[in-house]
Amino acid sequence: MPWKNSDTRYSTMSIALHWLMVVLLAVVYACIEFRGIFPKGSGGRALIVEMHYMFGLTVFVLVWLRLFARTLGVAPKIVPAPPQWQSALATLMHLALYLFMIGMPIFGWLIVSAQGHSVMFYGIELPPLIGENKDLSKQIKEWHELGGTVGYWLIGLHAVAGLYHHYFMRDNTVLRMMPKR
Repeated sequence: MPWKNSDTRYSTMSIALHWLMVVLLAVVYACIEFRGIFPKGSGGRALIVEMHYMFGLTVFVLVWLRLFARTLGVAPKIVPAPPQWQSALATLMHLALYLFMIGMPIFGWLIVSAQGHSVMFYGIELPPLIGENKDLSKQIKEWHELGGTVGYWLIGLHAVAGLYHHYFMRDNTVLRMMPKR
């Protein structure tokens, strides 16, 4: 398993973490979108909301591994090289995605803490980040929901940009992050 990026591909660890986090983010969004199929106060709804918390916090843990993996070498070069403005936009997009993957779980943890509930992470009770404050919980929840909407756009634009590079620019942007066949 290559731990460092090569000139043409990201490391196996970076690729595995990227695609694992794609799946986890899809599950996090699915949990919150489908919670409405269960009545309020039901065990099914409580379970799906707990899964949303747990997988969101899993993203929070894994994003730090991804950031560490990025430090193990430079990003593989895009061939042919894109214009400078596209590279700058890509850097901003990656920064926004990393802020999203760090900030959203923290907002979620703050909400649950302010509601006075325990935050469970794979059977471990995490300490509250703040004291109980129902009004503050509602305010943070609004920011969290706005962040979720922004996240849809960030993830969607990231995917569209990758497809654009692959099918229209015909460069190696996507191939650098694909698992080996």
